[in-house]
Amino acid sequence: MTEIAFHFNVPDKLAYSCRLLRKAYLSGASIVVTAEPAVLAELDQLMWSFSPAEFVPHCRADAAEVTLAATPVVLAESLQACPHYGVLVNLGPEIPGGFERFERFIEVVAQSDEDRLAARSRWKHYTDRGYAMKRHDLATAGEGA
Repeated sequence: MTEIAFHFNVPDKLAYSCRLLRKAYLSGASIVVTAEPAVLAELDQLMWSFSPAEFVPHCRADAAEVTLAATPVVLAESLQACPHYGVLVNLGPEIPGGFERFERFIEVVAQSDEDRLAARSRWKHYTDRGYAMKRHDLATAGEGA
């Protein structure tokens, strides 16, 4: 069963995601990030300049098949044709269709009331279906990743 973790109280969702993706990439994980197109475009741009000394290879899901196969981080609006099912990171407000195919699933939740409300609904959806949930509250643990 997919291991699900929520990272709550994230002050800057995209900057935090860059650090999270860098950490996952350095551990050897294959990662898919899902969100709305505008968020993925912004994340893509940020990842090019986030850490000049530690570039995290990434591409969009519509890249050539050979590029997808060689790239550890894939930015995808939909999970229909993912090149792998290692780690999924959700930056969007909806439950990604097909999340259960992934080994690990991370929900990143900002501090805004709107993001928290959407996250509560997703949390309930997952727990109602028997998923064991892990909670990482950045407000009490310090800003990790």
